[in-house]
Amino acid sequence: MVDDTPRRLTLLRHAKSAWPDVPDQERPLAKRGRRDAPRIGRWLRDHGYLPDAVVCSDARRTRQTWKLVARELGGSPSVRFEPRAYDASALTLLHLARELPGQYRAALLIAHNPGISDLATGLTAWPAGNGSSQPPDLLLPTAGVAVFEFSGGWPGLAPGQARLVDFIVPADL
Repeated sequence: MVDDTPRRLTLLRHAKSAWPDVPDQERPLAKRGRRDAPRIGRWLRDHGYLPDAVVCSDARRTRQTWKLVARELGGSPSVRFEPRAYDASALTLLHLARELPGQYRAALLIAHNPGISDLATGLTAWPAGNGSSQPPDLLLPTAGVAVFEFSGGWPGLAPGQARLVDFIVPADL
């Protein structure tokens, strides 16, 4: 049986972090990050982009970003703090999305650059006949969000197979 259920994958780069003298994985959010994350959470809620599942890097700044976003979303999605998402490549992040159980229709992936932006660029379906063979780079600044939709199960998610349906950065709010 073919699973052609519409799915939504939302990619979120962690909010702006501070640079204290701590290991990279322990860097906290900066003041701007603590301001931007709730704004992004409200935007997600107001646009109906509520996740059933969240996969979040286990770095301090991504966990803090999720906590501030979650307060604005409401609901109680399944949340997994995933060590493999820290400093992950686009391919690793794609594998994490492919591992999602089939009962989830909407997922939020919170990670770091360059992997999260590379994944956003790679997922984007680029219409034929547009004069270019590949999409432009989709760069996610801190607290930037890209929302994709695709048909089929999570294991079938592949480069060039998702449609970018929304994109927002904190400066646009």
